[in-house]
Amino acid sequence: MDKFIYQALNSNGKKISGEVDADSKESALNILSSRGYIPVTVKDLNKSSGKEILSWIANSLTSVKLDEIIIFTKQFRTMLKAGVGIIDLLQILESQTENKKLKNIIKVIHKDIKEGATLHDAFIKHDKIFPNIYCSMIRAGETSGSLVDVLERLTYILEHEHKIRSDIKSALSYPIIVILFLGVAFLVLLTFVIPKFINIFNKAGLVLPLPTKICIVLYHGLNNYWPFIICGVLAVCGGLYYYGKTKNGRYFFDVLKMKIPIVGDLIQKSVMSRFASIFSILQASGISILDSLDILSATMGNEAISREFDKVRSMLSEGRGISAPLKESHYFPPMVVNMVAIGEESGNMVEMLREISTHYDSEVEYSVKQLSEAIGPVLTVCLAVIIGFFALAIFLPMWDLTKMVK
Repeated sequence: MDKFIYQALNSNGKKISGEVDADSKESALNILSSRGYIPVTVKDLNKSSGKEILSWIANSLTSVKLDEIIIFTKQFRTMLKAGVGIIDLLQILESQTENKKLKNIIKVIHKDIKEGATLHDAFIKHDKIFPNIYCSMIRAGETSGSLVDVLERLTYILEHEHKIRSDIKSALSYPIIVILFLGVAFLVLLTFVIPKFINIFNKAGLVLPLPTKICIVLYHGLNNYWPFIICGVLAVCGGLYYYGKTKNGRYFFDVLKMKIPIVGDLIQKSVMSRFASIFSILQASGISILDSLDILSATMGNEAISREFDKVRSMLSEGRGISAPLKESHYFPPMVVNMVAIGEESGNMVEMLREISTHYDSEVEYSVKQLSEAIGPVLTVCLAVIIGFFALAIFLPMWDLTKMVK
């Protein structure tokens, strides 16, 4: 029997990989199907060359970038608008897509839809590639029969968020590099430079100033307890990472992020833009407000604001309008509440929501610019503090030593 390596989707739509023993590739496919898996790739390990195995491993590690999702969505919308059927459309996209991982996903979506699944059900199996907002808007477009318009607005949202992410990454790349080099310099000074000066100062019998004493404590701590420090840092980071994966953890960190100066303001404005943009599409598509709030709660990407939507929904179910619950909840600025109230009273909610979205799109761009401008002075102050600290730790005792020599 030969050994086959495979990639497949389980009953929950999650990608899995492993090995299976079988007489042939067809037999391996039958074994996987009998286990309830949908095979994506199957390779004969005994007959595959090293190059093929490496290619298979590389394919399993390949990621799908946001710009590739944007291109896929644009092509999807263009062909759908041209009247191409969903089955033919997906077959064309599968043949034209270069990313192997995305190609395999389109293949599985194509298979699911041919077997009778809805577009939303086929996409939501791949929620690691297509986020909640994507799948929810697909559902809204299917329900309302306006999938082309929804895909157009979805493309705009994805492109806007991609631009914001790129701007933030560009703003943060320089300070991150500086902080990394600063951390390396800090460790080098603390572990190699400071100890040599400390030996000189101790032999001279000097009374060491506070900055030098702090350096000595840090040096001995790193020198004697570095395994425990590394384990402690890894344990804390791992604990915070897994806590952040829980619902309460996401809520805690989302609330914390929104309290950070400038960053919190940027997050809130970005969420308001997303809220208004998606809500306007859902309302224009004829989705009820209660169903719209369900979709919004799942697509905000912020647990704190999602919980506020749950509260608003419970108030709406009691027969109240939407502007009053929004006013009582946190995180919704007065301008948003007032414009929603005007739209509710005038019956022109969609137009008001689009105005809110446009306004906050420009506000987000301005906040990103503010963040970029604020990083420079903050970084300069941090550099001055650290350099000044080491300068005092070394030169104050040197000054005393010079006076002693004189």
